[in-house]
Amino acid sequence: MSLRRAVPLLVLLLVGSTLNAGTYAEAAFKKLQSLAGQWEGKDAHGMASKTSFEVLASGTAVIERLDAAGMEEMVTLYSKDQDGIALVHYCPTNNQPRMRVVPSSDDVKELSFDYQGAGNLKSPSEGHQHHLVIRFEDAEHITETWTWRVGDKDTPMVFHFTRKKN
Repeated sequence: MSLRRAVPLLVLLLVGSTLNAGTYAEAAFKKLQSLAGQWEGKDAHGMASKTSFEVLASGTAVIERLDAAGMEEMVTLYSKDQDGIALVHYCPTNNQPRMRVVPSSDDVKELSFDYQGAGNLKSPSEGHQHHLVIRFEDAEHITETWTWRVGDKDTPMVFHFTRKKN
């Protein structure tokens, strides 16, 4: 293939992949919006927990309020961020980790958010939420795995939720 033909083809492929990434983020954000409502469940130790999701700001944000046994309420705000989804987690430990995921498909089975930084965190070795995986089991069941990091030690906190019937 000549260079004249290869360059336009390469440009077309790059533009197409960027457009798909935006579409994937849109599909993933719609999946998050579909969680709107009340959820009940248990953590990995069998302790009761609950969470709720609410769509806000004309559909541009989703807020989650998580109540786990023995902990104060945690609040997480999700929003679409170009080709991905960003979150800010408001923690009872008074820091605000930021995480982001870039979906690789429009068939969203899980979202795996990676740490991007944090507000009000003096040092990365201080305790903070460092990773979140939301697994969409089906329309009525989700699993959230939060990773708490102190120093270089990670501790998973797993929650299994079922949509609460009205």
